[in-house]
Amino acid sequence: MTVEAIGLGKSYGSTRAVDQLSFELRPGVVTGFLGPNGAGKSTTMRLMLGLDRGDGVTLWDGRPLVEHDHVTRTVGAHLDAKFFHPSRSARNHLRMLATEASVPPGRIDEVIRLVGLDGVAGKRPSSYSLGMGQRLGLAGAILAEPRVLLLDEPANGLDPQSIQWLRDFLRHYAAQGNVVFVSSHLLSEMQLMAEHLVVIAAGRMVADETLDAFVARSTRNDVLVRCSDPAALATALAAEGITSTREGADGLVVTTVGTDHVGDVAFRAGVAVRELTRRTASLEEAFLELTSDQQQFRTGDVA
Repeated sequence: MTVEAIGLGKSYGSTRAVDQLSFELRPGVVTGFLGPNGAGKSTTMRLMLGLDRGDGVTLWDGRPLVEHDHVTRTVGAHLDAKFFHPSRSARNHLRMLATEASVPPGRIDEVIRLVGLDGVAGKRPSSYSLGMGQRLGLAGAILAEPRVLLLDEPANGLDPQSIQWLRDFLRHYAAQGNVVFVSSHLLSEMQLMAEHLVVIAAGRMVADETLDAFVARSTRNDVLVRCSDPAALATALAAEGITSTREGADGLVVTTVGTDHVGDVAFRAGVAVRELTRRTASLEEAFLELTSDQQQFRTGDVA
């Protein structure tokens, strides 16, 4: 199963919420969907599922979703933690979904156990916490064992243990040859979960690449060298066209070459090296830097 989003677009009055987005989701990979608040992530997912009218088309194995005989076996979606009838128990909610998807009754108890709702499956979801609502939403999404999962902020309201469980589950689900497309504001968690990223801002594409490639674009990636004579090493580096900046009493920071090159220059210059470290930006640092023009709030704006 491959998923191709082609030219997705949506306007609300004069505001262009999603603007000509095209990307492909591949099986076996957890693809993270990132963007600042208001970037158009939820609207994009709704366009993909045909829940909103707009421009473009999404092809699921080369066909629109409506042409698939069993939509719920093609894609399972969880876009709203409160998407259930308030007076129907969690188990009955899943029974309703199972009937539509022609899922055997035994699968209901299986997913209830899987998401940890055994003790509250007979209760009304209106009494659930946000985290419990998220678990029920995930149960509904995976009920028919779809080949694609689309999840919008599924970690909201989950405790750390539940977030770890969700990460492991989604990586395992993708490893079975399925497509997993998940949005989240928990960037530290996304760095552990996703292999590929689709990043948007103001409805437009910022990046469609591996997580490692996205992080590598940050200027926060550098080499720190602490040494006996920073001035002498800076001069030796400059002689080779390499710019460095001072950090601390005995440190230099280099952004254009790797540790091996810096170490070789220090050796030839006769400068004793005390530390030579490659520093890599976190996903959060790279994301904030590469979407800084589209952030609603900036650190510099705080009085």
